[in-house]
Amino acid sequence: MAADRHMAKISPFKFLQEVRVEAQKVTWPSRRETAVTTAMVFVMVAVAAVFFLLADQVMRTFVTLILGIGG
Repeated sequence: MAADRHMAKISPFKFLQEVRVEAQKVTWPSRRETAVTTAMVFVMVAVAAVFFLLADQVMRTFVTLILGIGG
């Protein structure tokens, strides 16, 4: 509660001016950088999916062998 009383009062207009100044400092990626990064994400998702599929199959086989179920 005491912190609320000590906070500076800033008008909405001044706040929006400061937001605009900060937004101008942002460096946005190019279209090519965005495309390359997106492709890398899809490749890594595919690699992770294959890895977990194989890991799951190995663990399933191991557990089936240990428990003696499934045939």
